[in-house]
Amino acid sequence: MKLEEGLTYDDVLLIPQKSFIDHRSDVSTKTKLTRNISLNIPFISANMDTVTEAEMAIALAREGGIGIIHRFMTVEEEVEQVNKVKRSVGFIVDNPYTVMPNMPLKKIIDKAKKLGVNGFIVVDEKGKLVGILSRRDYSFENGNHKKARDLMTPLKKLITGKVKIKMSEAEKIFNRYKIEKLPLIDREGRLKGLITARSIRSFERYSLSSKDLSGRYLVGAAVGVVNDYLERAEALVNAGADVIVVDVAHGHNNIAMKAIATLRKKFKNIDLIGGNVATAEGARDLIELGVDAVKVGIGPGGLCTTRIVAGVGVPQFTAVLECFKVAKRKGVPVIADGGTNYPGDMAKALAVGGSTCMLAGWFAGTDESPGGIIMRKGMEFKVHRGSASFLATADRKIELENHNEYQLNTIVPEGIEAMVPYKGKVSDVIYQLVGALRSGMSYCNAKTIPQLWENARFIKITEAGFRESKSHNVEEL
Repeated sequence: MKLEEGLTYDDVLLIPQKSFIDHRSDVSTKTKLTRNISLNIPFISANMDTVTEAEMAIALAREGGIGIIHRFMTVEEEVEQVNKVKRSVGFIVDNPYTVMPNMPLKKIIDKAKKLGVNGFIVVDEKGKLVGILSRRDYSFENGNHKKARDLMTPLKKLITGKVKIKMSEAEKIFNRYKIEKLPLIDREGRLKGLITARSIRSFERYSLSSKDLSGRYLVGAAVGVVNDYLERAEALVNAGADVIVVDVAHGHNNIAMKAIATLRKKFKNIDLIGGNVATAEGARDLIELGVDAVKVGIGPGGLCTTRIVAGVGVPQFTAVLECFKVAKRKGVPVIADGGTNYPGDMAKALAVGGSTCMLAGWFAGTDESPGGIIMRKGMEFKVHRGSASFLATADRKIELENHNEYQLNTIVPEGIEAMVPYKGKVSDVIYQLVGALRSGMSYCNAKTIPQLWENARFIKITEAGFRESKSHNVEEL
């Protein structure tokens, strides 16, 4: 038997090149997520239940990346997460939240709490605009018997815009009338959209953010490969998800490939990410099924124990390299998923062929990750768990698959639960990672990620070389 050699990021270093880059700010980190979707930074937040829900996805898109909403919730809940991202900002909100004129105040308040919004557009049964109801209109109302029509600002007092209004025109209206919301109506007075002052300000402040053609933040959503995956995908596509990620541990598996083929046939115009795979053959087969990006990584994640439990995997540096050789010829981006323990690993992952890096532990523990802060020995932590960990699997079986607690001994976990230090805002983490990546690229004389693929040269190192790479012979402050 001939044994191949597999390398991890710790096994290699990028060799510094003669560089003509004067400053790392001259480096562009723009890249491709899929064949059709571009990002300004090559970072994706992982579709894990302790990493990415709406708040994280919004934060990633704001910085120029993208978040993938995890699938470990009901279809309705995942759709709502996508809706929150899509409604968080955008030049025009296509389907603003509305209420009918006769809706009682109690129901209005309940609906506002459920959706996490401050107000509604009031429309009649024909969809015609009749008013705007904001929180200030009902915050101090004691009588729940009142209805929307009794509290709203009526149409005759509103400023409205045309359906095809330009952003420059909208800015002039906001400046002139000092309003917060600008409903867009057609000739018959039907509501067709909404522009908010916040969306205008966001466009000006976050110029590099990831947006769709309507100015809304980009967001991805995960589906599985069995049970409700088709229903889930259809609901997510209808909700406005920009990319669907087929989330399965072994993407080079018959049932996973059948699901990908079915999704590709049913949703011809949605970007589709397949994985996870770790071999050239796996990447080739998924590309032939029509995926728009290949997610690479079997067992490199910090919480994943697949390699220990199942004895299966390929060291991540080698896995990305082998998949890239196939994907590059087809023009399909590679997503390097997991195995990045140090900031420099991002440069290595991209240099060896990744277009983007999917990150979990780096973003877990931030303000935007799901879950609350836990105090332990005077320090702050947040829970982080692998998608195949015992507790994550048990939660799904009890809540979504109707298993009882006595059946949980059938679980064979391939991940662990852990606590990670509280890290503050994810934007601060992203700033450090982007800075480190720009620095690494400048050492390689690469102003772009495609140039990094061409210019990068690696050297294999020993354990002694790895020790030398870290701080040593000092007491850190």
